[in-house]
Amino acid sequence: MKKSSSPAPTEVVRGEARLKLTMQYAVPVDGIPIRSWFRKWIRAALQHDAEIVLRVVGEAEARSLNRDFRHRDYATNVLTFAYDSAQAKGRPATGDIVLCAPVIEKEARQQHKSVRAHYAHLAVHGVLHLQGYDHESERDAAVMEQLETEILGRLGYENPYEENQQPSEIS
Repeated sequence: MKKSSSPAPTEVVRGEARLKLTMQYAVPVDGIPIRSWFRKWIRAALQHDAEIVLRVVGEAEARSLNRDFRHRDYATNVLTFAYDSAQAKGRPATGDIVLCAPVIEKEARQQHKSVRAHYAHLAVHGVLHLQGYDHESERDAAVMEQLETEILGRLGYENPYEENQQPSEIS
């Protein structure tokens, strides 16, 4: 869980945290939100300056990464690789966020939400992980889910943890 001395996302003055974002696409970009959307979602969750590589991949790469780094042999929706030493030394938080396009699209359909809303949620989720949040305990999960819900609400999206949402095309 994030240290209590860090400000909550609602305390960040818009534009205060700087972002260097590199996008990588290992799958066709059809149906994947554009870079400016990802930048908007990521900036909304940033509490500190950050340098992030966001890579959108297919199932084979997501499964391989999940297996190699988390010892779980399946494709997952989002993986975050945070390089903690940079932020601890006062430099920007750095890391990679990997989003699996086929898993995200399948989950969005199953959860009755727009693909865009699900990408927004998982981008925010990944950025919170990059900044030290986790959901290993019930308490930590509750804190992280509350932050995600607040951030996504400010962006115009519904609570991602509510079931049977109506798909929307929020811009």
